[in-house]
Parts: sequence; C-alpha cells; structure tokens
Amino acid sequence: MGVTERYVTGVQIGSGDEDYLNLTRGKLLNMEPSSTEGGAEETLPKNHPPSLPHKVILKHGQELEEEQEELAEHQPLEQEDLNFERWKRRPLPKRTLHQKIDDLKTYLWNAETNEFMGRSGKSWSLILLFYAALYMFLAAMFGGCLFCLMWSISPYHPTFNDRVMPPGMTMAPHLEGHEIAFNVSDRKSWKKYARSMDEYLRSYNDGLQDRKNMRCAHNGYFMQDDLEESSERRACQFKRSWLGDCSGLQDPHYGYSQGRPCVLLRMNRILGYLPGQGKPVNVTCGVKKGPPEALGEIQYFPKSIFDLKYYPYYGKLRHVNYSSPVVAVRFSGVQYDSHIQVQCKLNGIGIINDSPTDRYLGSVTFSLDVGA
Repeated sequence: MGVTERYVTGVQIGSGDEDYLNLTRGKLLNMEPSSTEGGAEETLPKNHPPSLPHKVILKHGQELEEEQEELAEHQPLEQEDLNFERWKRRPLPKRTLHQKIDDLKTYLWNAETNEFMGRSGKSWSLILLFYAALYMFLAAMFGGCLFCLMWSISPYHPTFNDRVMPPGMTMAPHLEGHEIAFNVSDRKSWKKYARSMDEYLRSYNDGLQDRKNMRCAHNGYFMQDDLEESSERRACQFKRSWLGDCSGLQDPHYGYSQGRPCVLLRMNRILGYLPGQGKPVNVTCGVKKGPPEALGEIQYFPKSIFDLKYYPYYGKLRHVNYSSPVVAVRFSGVQYDSHIQVQCKLNGIGIINDSPTDRYLGSVTFSLDVGA
C-alpha cells in the first residue's frame, strides 16, 4: 500500500518504473527531434515503449501540459516572433462609392428589419416622447422662474438702489466723437453741427412744452412720492427759447457760421436721484490742454446751474413727458486755428468730477478747433 502508483493512458505502472517515467518526462519537455550529422533521427532507448501521449495524468490531478507551458515561457523567442510587421493591422480594402451609397440607403431605411436610421418605430416613439416631456418640463420651469422674477420686481423703480454712482454728463453735438472742428468759411464743415443741434432741441419746442408739461415756480425738489406707484408724474417745462443765442431761434446756425459755437450740456438721468443735497449743481468750463486765453469769453444759457425743480426723475413709465434740463455754453471769443481741449464739469455736493477711471463721471471733455 505504500507504493506510489501512476497511470499512463490507462496502464498501471508500478514504482519500479519511476525512474523511467522521469526520464521520459524530461524528454517530452526539453527535447525536440533533431537530426544527426548522418541525417538519421535520434532514437529513444531500446527499452523505451511506443510513443507516449503528451498528457500524463497524475494521481494527484497535475498535468504535464501545464509544466510545458510554464517552461515554454522561458524559451528564447524565434526570429519569426521578432518580426513585428506580421502583427500590424492590415488596411481595410477601399469601398467604392456605390457601396457607400448602398450602406447609407440601408442606414436610412432597412427594409429587412423595418428600421429607420438604425431604430425601430417603437424606439423612435420612446425617444420622441422622452424629449417632448423633457422640454415641456424645462419650458415650464423657465416660465415659472420668469413669472416669479417679474412678480418680485417693480417696473417703476429698481429693487436695490443703494450703490448708485453720481451722475455723468453728456454733450451735443456729438457726431465724430468728442471733437468739434470746422472752418467758418466752409459751410459744409459746420452745417452738420447745426443740424445735430436742431434734432436735439426739437423736443424742447415751446409749443410742445406748453401742451405737455407744467410751469413750475418753486426752486426746490419736485417731490411726487405721495401718488400711487403706477400714477403718472407731472414734469416741469423747459423751453427752447430759454437758451437765448444758443436756442437756434434767433441764429439758426447756433453761432457756427460766426466762429462762436454753442454746445449743450445735460446731466445724466438717475431714477430717484436728488443732486446737490438741496443746493443746485452748477457747470463750469475751461481749457484742459492748450493756451487758456485761446478759449476767450464763455456764456451760459439760461444759467450755469441745473434747477432742483426738475428732480427727482421717476422713470420713463411714470415721467412720460419729462424733459431733462439743459445748460447751453457759447464760446464767443475762441481764437481761430488754436487746437484746444475743453473740459466742462459738474460742481456740487456729492458730485465726483475727477475720477481717474471714468472720464465721463461728472465731466465731459472735447476738442475744439475753429478755423477761418
């Protein structure tokens, strides 16, 4: 019972043949048939039985093939194995245009499977149903958000108005940037400025102001906060005739034909803003770059201040006929052929006119060049 028994192809082999089996196993794993110098093949020993199969099943379940594979991994690679060209992917044969068209037709409609673009009718129905539900949900969510937004804000005044900057100032005419250059003798060079002034002052015509706005005699702020939020606010008159020589009524050319041009200055509208904190804001103009004497005499119409009765501004929905006050500046003594830069500033409590980052905050700068 102590003798180990092994089985080879169903034949029982005793322990006496153990050495022979070990020799046979080595032959199978490590030796290959080779030729001798005389061309004869090597032969096994005389006592070797007929060729045994490679697969020898041991009693404990181990296989010789597994040992062969493990040993084969450590064998040196043959030259054929080092030829990497054989492992490259071969290019597919080029397809003809007719084949491509047939494939496209099949993709669009496959008569065998009744599929359109690779999907059946049921699949397309489910996809369309899904996206219809998705977009309907997104549209409803967007509409709900928009409704909540419009419900929470007022169309008449901003919800948050705690960081309003001081007002800036604009000018007219404003055609080619902030530059006024013309020759008195050349009508075409200054006619465009006069036309721009006419368009700007059209809403200030006396007849239009008499019909739409009221004449205000007080000098303080025109407060109308006691009215309902949606009620229309009244506006004070500002007539064109108050601008004197710069109104275009006495001189339709606004002084440009005489070398004494006029410009119009207006403070920007800010809803609910009270400029000057109870004191009027005034305007001053001077030379910023160039000889100071080249500007000459300066005239202001109707005066160099913005009256408080035109403030506060309640917005275009409630202040329908509101007309912003205007200060007209006439340079009646400007020297010919002297290119200068003119700066006009707002001056008052809470006004900023020297900002290094915003040149339009509380001031406006333009170049003036009048030629003969």
